[in-house]
Amino acid sequence: MVFTTLTFLLFLVVVFIAYWALASRSLQNGLLLAASYVFYAWWDWRFCLLMAASTLVDFWVGQRVHVASGRLRTRWLWVSFVANLGLLGAFKYYNFFVDSAVAALTLIGVSAESHTLQLILPVGISFYTFQTLSYTIDIYRGQLQPTRSLLDYSAFVSFFPQLVAGPIERASRLLPQFSSTRSFDANEARDGLRQMLWGAVKKIAVADNLALVVNEIYGTDEALSGVVLLYGTVCFAFQIYCDFSGYSDIAIGCARLFGIRLSRNFAYPYFSQNMAEVWRRWHISLSTWFRDYVYIPLGGSRKGKPHMAKNILLTFLISGLWHGASWNFVIWGGINGLAILPTALSGKRGLRMHDVPAGAGLVPGPRTIASILLTFGVMCLAWVFFRAQTLSESVYIVSTIVSDIWRPSMWLALTNAPSLVKSTGLILWLVALEWLQRRHPHPLVFSPRIGRPIRWCIYSLLLLGGVMISPGANTPFIYFQF
Repeated sequence: MVFTTLTFLLFLVVVFIAYWALASRSLQNGLLLAASYVFYAWWDWRFCLLMAASTLVDFWVGQRVHVASGRLRTRWLWVSFVANLGLLGAFKYYNFFVDSAVAALTLIGVSAESHTLQLILPVGISFYTFQTLSYTIDIYRGQLQPTRSLLDYSAFVSFFPQLVAGPIERASRLLPQFSSTRSFDANEARDGLRQMLWGAVKKIAVADNLALVVNEIYGTDEALSGVVLLYGTVCFAFQIYCDFSGYSDIAIGCARLFGIRLSRNFAYPYFSQNMAEVWRRWHISLSTWFRDYVYIPLGGSRKGKPHMAKNILLTFLISGLWHGASWNFVIWGGINGLAILPTALSGKRGLRMHDVPAGAGLVPGPRTIASILLTFGVMCLAWVFFRAQTLSESVYIVSTIVSDIWRPSMWLALTNAPSLVKSTGLILWLVALEWLQRRHPHPLVFSPRIGRPIRWCIYSLLLLGGVMISPGANTPFIYFQF
């Protein structure tokens, strides 16, 4: 079930009405659990079996870790690791590692036969396995008490707004919300609907239109100039941002309808002034997960700058592999890791998620603009490896862009880019609106001085305009594949 369909809208209305009609927290959690499994089974009912298995294993292991001592606690934690990473490895990485091993053996003259598995990657498995893993790890570290309620825990793991593509929630933040009584808050619900509207508009109006441009350019890359390939890459940068942050906005807004607060996942990342700031603003729930459960356990910055650089690079390489079973994603992670090193090693704190990106002024200074553009350029370089289908295609696109970008005559080829005016207009509209509203969690937060009739006109125009310019095809969210 996809957020931007009429099916989901009807599903949400029914669940919302039934949820607030129930008198007790346990009944509400039971309804959310049942609704979440229906939501997930809409893709394939067999996926529910894997999620249920992961839920039961980590609920049980969490109890065992809490009461055990010494080495036994570590052994129980390894049960969680093996169960969750084993499922993830079998479904997502088995074929990748087999093919990579065969290719490596072939390079040294050893003949080997590839035995791959024909497995469908369960939607959202990368997200909920990380969520359940953090639960057992936090109990092991003594940072969290295990819950005694399997119902509360199951609802926490399967909560349908954030099940498929996050935010990746920590049990310490989300589980207490399922364990406490919730009451309807009209202001929360109204702002949740506004955030859902903004997420839907970003998806159907911007991301889906840009997807047509990107698919056409990247589908015929060998026949295009480097400038057109550059334009396609810029379009992809905004496509994936609007697609993924749009999902997060809908998820966060949807959860607020049920009195549940999810973590912020995006904070205007394309206004960042360096790559370290980007990763404080982009997919925040994942970047903090890797910080707390990979980077810090590796040693973080405790053993000097050389070890710090190694730990940053290793963390980003693993993060790249998390995104997909391909060397393209590993290189994408490596580029991001290398780009972060200058800021990280300098010791500069930089702007954080809750700071206003690029400062509070309406017009930024030349140095700020240059920093934003340079950072965005590095991100686009990395996005090539994320979007291209193969490593050789990525190298070809980058080399073609670099060779053509310095030739003024090649910029004339940009006039042949598909849907140039429409896609450029959508990007400029998005950037302008988010720049003006970047002090707020989402752009549809308006001053009380703006009257209700004007606000409703804005909402209506956004909804109507989004539907009218939507290409109509039900394009899946990009992060469903991860």
